[in-house]
Amino acid sequence: MAASSLRTEVLVVGAGVVGAVLALELAHHGVSCVVVERSLTEPKHPDLDLLTGRSMELLRRLGLAAAIRELGVDPDSPSDYEWRQGLDQPPVLVSHYPSVNQLRGRYAQVNDGSAPAELHLRVPGARLAKRLRDAVRDHPLIDLREGWTFTGLRIDEDGVGASMLEVRGGVRHTVEARYVAGCDGAQSTVRRCLDVPMEQLGSPAPHCSVYFRSEDPHLHPRGRALSTIVVGGLTLVARDERNGWVGQLPVGADEPLTTDPVAMLRSRLGAALAKPEVLGVTQWDDSLAVAGQYRRGPVFLVGEAAHRFHPVTDNADTSIGDAVDLGWKLAAVLHGWGGPGLLASYELERRPRALMDRELLARALETRRRFGRLAEAGASREFLAGVLHQETHRLDPMGIQFAGRYASSAVIWHDRGTPPSRNGHRITPTTWPGGRAPSVRLADGSQLFDRLGPALTLVDLTDEGSGAGLVERARRRGIPMTHLPSGDPAVLRSWDRPLVLVRPDQHVAWRAAAPPDDWDAVLAHVVGGIAGGSSQPGAPAPREDHVNTSCPRPSVRRRSIHVSAIDKGPDR
Repeated sequence: MAASSLRTEVLVVGAGVVGAVLALELAHHGVSCVVVERSLTEPKHPDLDLLTGRSMELLRRLGLAAAIRELGVDPDSPSDYEWRQGLDQPPVLVSHYPSVNQLRGRYAQVNDGSAPAELHLRVPGARLAKRLRDAVRDHPLIDLREGWTFTGLRIDEDGVGASMLEVRGGVRHTVEARYVAGCDGAQSTVRRCLDVPMEQLGSPAPHCSVYFRSEDPHLHPRGRALSTIVVGGLTLVARDERNGWVGQLPVGADEPLTTDPVAMLRSRLGAALAKPEVLGVTQWDDSLAVAGQYRRGPVFLVGEAAHRFHPVTDNADTSIGDAVDLGWKLAAVLHGWGGPGLLASYELERRPRALMDRELLARALETRRRFGRLAEAGASREFLAGVLHQETHRLDPMGIQFAGRYASSAVIWHDRGTPPSRNGHRITPTTWPGGRAPSVRLADGSQLFDRLGPALTLVDLTDEGSGAGLVERARRRGIPMTHLPSGDPAVLRSWDRPLVLVRPDQHVAWRAAAPPDDWDAVLAHVVGGIAGGSSQPGAPAPREDHVNTSCPRPSVRRRSIHVSAIDKGPDR
């Protein structure tokens, strides 16, 4: 069949949640892209279940939060977390988590920076994926090619040439791009082409997920609350309010793949599960892995291509953060105001976040394993409840979701001294550089976050509006910056510096009590180096966005690199 060739600034491989968010982030900043997706339809199984408040804040910037919230479960539905020895036995311990509307009522009168701009949302992953895919398909700056399978890449001084195979008809295509983002999931072909290893935490063990529907009353002993139930080594997660569930269970190394999924569920639940309708079965291993690198030259790994976590986590917080971080930085470089250090900072900021999330997840998973081992050993209900109370007295997730700070980033102008301690039970409002800025409601009822510009924003709380001159100097250097003066009492109370420079992802890049003498150096630093600029003393030098380093297979004398997914073999 005849081959064709396309050219684009950015090629996004994968149109799942992460690829769609990245494409929409680029479009938000006026950058066009090509998105290739091997599937002709959206996913059917609801792998994703939770969008945290922080993810919803990032999606709100793209104008998506309201539409996505319409896809979610009843905002009055609370969530329970139950630990049981058998499905037909009363819970050993139950943790209750408030509904969205309960939290909304709790925060209705709170306006000190400790309330989020958006609350969490439980949403079936298939619905979310379809809504985002539709947004990608409809956007004039995004060229979505469905039914195109990525098969390999070539990297040279001019960028990347990616090879594609069209599912229908077998037509081969080449997409020439300045940058490529691999958003193609846990078994990423882009990652294998780059020969980037996954660094695993512990030895992987085989598991399977069984998607099913059942009206068994044991699953909803207290009504239609959305529940997570742990029974020994099995975890059941309610995916909607209409009897939809996912059972995550370990599979023995010698257990055949054709094992009856209903029999597997019933054997571990300790009760006969009433009339389960199996909708699908998938297999995976429980390795917690993070890519050794997030970038090779002009090719980046994003989302699950960069970190492979456990499906029971139920949220895409880390992955959506990746997509937004890389998206605005690519746009800044393509528009000419971002320097080489900005793209280098993607890995410096996002990989430590994935490593920290991996550790927190590993602890939670070990608690589940320990519960199963103790129950199997004959521990009493009282003993089990005591152990679980100690290990599952979880901090309010509100504090954890919003507390991320880029402590090692080379494009943050870091303060000297010790940052304020973060209270895991609540959002701690602070403008300490690297962290998320405080969100507050203004006197007219609008959100401060909605007033931030699409690029950099200087929030100016000085009486004389002294930030205006700084913004003008930035614009003269070609750096887009919004000047946001404010005398709103809520902002004055919760923003602890009068001049705060906020990035597109709502993280603080710099702050000061007065206009600095070295504003040009600040600007050069926070955008990763610009012509004539300098960096903050002691900061790591920006890494050049060079080529010919992505794949080690060819001789270094060659000017280009050709790698095929077929050459690389199975994922490691």
